[in-house]
Amino acid sequence: MKLLNLCLFLFALFTFSDESFALTDYQIKKICRKEERELTCIRNLQEKRSNLHKGNKIEIPIIPFKK
Repeated sequence: MKLLNLCLFLFALFTFSDESFALTDYQIKKICRKEERELTCIRNLQEKRSNLHKGNKIEIPIIPFKK
């Protein structure tokens, strides 16, 4: 039983470890459509996406929730 659990754990670990979900070009343009400087926003998000694909750390701002 322990061997089965170990095999399932290793299978799940190797299956889902290399996936990263980044924004598509369409999603980036949709987000930046509302910004004042649209081209700068698009450039920044594309740069963050490429850093995420390379495996580098990216900085994600946290916006506090207002009641």
